[in-house]
Amino acid sequence: MTTVVFTHGTGVREPHLGGLVARIMSGLAETAPGARLVAYDWGGPYGARLAADGASIPAAPGAGTGRSTGDPVEGDDAEEWARLYGDPSAELATAAAGVAGRATPPGAAFPDECPRAVLLDIAARGVTGAAGPLAPRIREAAAELARSPLLGPAAEALDPETLAAVLARALTATVVAADIAADSPVQIGGDGRDAAVAALAERLGGAPAGTGRGPLLRMAGRPLVRLGSHYAVRRRRALTDAAHPAAGDILKYLARGEDMRNGLRELVATLEPPVVLLGHSLGGVISLDTLITAPVPGAELLITVGSQGPFLYETGALPMLAHPGPLPDHVPPWLNLYDRRDLLGYAAEPLFPGRAQDVVTDSRQPFPVAHSAYWTDPAVYRAIGERLP
Repeated sequence: MTTVVFTHGTGVREPHLGGLVARIMSGLAETAPGARLVAYDWGGPYGARLAADGASIPAAPGAGTGRSTGDPVEGDDAEEWARLYGDPSAELATAAAGVAGRATPPGAAFPDECPRAVLLDIAARGVTGAAGPLAPRIREAAAELARSPLLGPAAEALDPETLAAVLARALTATVVAADIAADSPVQIGGDGRDAAVAALAERLGGAPAGTGRGPLLRMAGRPLVRLGSHYAVRRRRALTDAAHPAAGDILKYLARGEDMRNGLRELVATLEPPVVLLGHSLGGVISLDTLITAPVPGAELLITVGSQGPFLYETGALPMLAHPGPLPDHVPPWLNLYDRRDLLGYAAEPLFPGRAQDVVTDSRQPFPVAHSAYWTDPAVYRAIGERLP
C-alpha cells in the first residue's frame, strides 16, 4: 500500500488542517483508492506566530480605489469575481443607483415581491442539488439579502431574468467571501461556483438551461457589471498570514527550517514504503528541500502543488540547493502542479528538464482563492492518481 505524506502550506493550522486532510482523502479515494494518507502537521510545533498580535501589519486605509494595469484575458471573469467577493452586493447597488422609484399600479405586485419570497424560502429550507456545496451558510446569506434595501430598486431596474442572476451571484459571493474571511484552505472551484449560481438563479425565477431563453449558466456565472473594490488591501492580514510568500511561515522556514525538515524525515522513517511526499505551497518547499538534503529511504515520488520551490531555486533562495546546481541523483521523480492564476504556484520543468514534470490546472478562480482551490479540482486528483506507485 502506498502511503502519501501530505505536508500542508503556510498559514494552515487546526481546525482547518483536519478539514483539508479529509477533503484530500475524499479526492484520493476516487483516483487512488488503495492509497493511505498521513498528514505532517509542522505548523503546530514549528510554524510562525505573530508574537505581538499583528502589530507589524499596517491598518487598512479607509476608502480607496485601484486599477490593474494588466490586460485581462478575453472572456476571463476571474477579476470580476474577485471584486464581487470583496463586495457581494455591488451589482445590486449598481443596478439600484439612480432608480427614482416608479409608482406601482393598484393591485399589482411589487417587482421585488416574488424574489424576496423565494429568498425567504431559501433562508427557511436551504438548498440542495448543484447549490448544495454552499449550504448551510447560504440560508443566512439569503435571509440577509431578503432584508436588503437594495432589493426593491434593483428589482425595478432589472428584468426578472437578469435580477435572478444578480441575486444568485450575490448569494454565492457572500458564501465564498465568508470562506475567504475564515482563511479556509479549501475553496470551491469556478465550475462548481457557476453551477451553484445557475441553480440558484433558476430557483429565483431564471429560465432553466435549454428552454430557448438563453444560456442561463453563462449568464448567471459571469458578473455583468464592472465592479470596484480594494479587495487585497482590506484582506491584507489574511493574505499576510496565509498566502503571501514574504510573510510568516515561509520566512520562518527560510531562516530556521531544519526542524521542519527533520520532522518530515522522522515521520517518513516510521512508514512502510512506498511513500509519496505530497506538499502544498510551503509544504512543497519543505518536501523538496528534505529530499535534496539527503536520501529519504522509502520515498519514491515527490508531488508539489501550488509551490514556490522552483521560484526560490531560480532566485537563489532555496535553502538546500543553489541555482544552477542540479538535483541530486537520489531525489525521486517530481510531479509539479500549478494553476495559471495562482500567483504562488511556479513551473519546475524548465529548470529541471528530465527530472520534473509540470501539470497545469485551471480552477477558474482568482487569486488568492486559486491557491486553495486545487483540492476541489478533479484534474488534480487524476494527475496524482496516475502517478502513484
